Amino acid sequence: MKILICCGGGFSSSYVAMRMQKEINERNLENQYQVDFLPFSLILEKFEEYDVIMLCPHLKMELAKLLKTHSLDKPIYLLPPRIYGMMTLDAIIEDGEDIIQLFESDHHNPVVFPGEENLLRIQRHQSYRKTYMKK
Repeated sequence: MKILICCGGGFSSSYVAMRMQKEINERNLENQYQVDFLPFSLILEKFEEYDVIMLCPHLKMELAKLLKTHSLDKPIYLLPPRIYGMMTLDAIIEDGEDIIQLFESDHHNPVVFPGEENLLRIQRHQSYRKTYMKK
């Protein structure tokens, strides 16, 4: 799975992506996962190369503008503020898999997990799956 993380200028997303990619390498998962970063302004140039695109929470308005003029056939997810700074590799992988599955069911962007329609109210610190789908 190839994941693209975007922020306004690529600065915070570069830190998160490099931290994730380092852990991928340490766990010898390079053949399964890849996490890259990009400024949001370049998303149209590269989005087709990825399985899922995750955006920093402050890009909500920019994404709405983009989706009014472009139909992107890749799942796009706005990361909740509480999760963005504390993401773990396992959480990003699990959410990525689940985001792709949700998108395949209705092809609607941005992808929203059930009960998480308001980004600012999301309190979880781990993947949606681990938070709400515990057995």
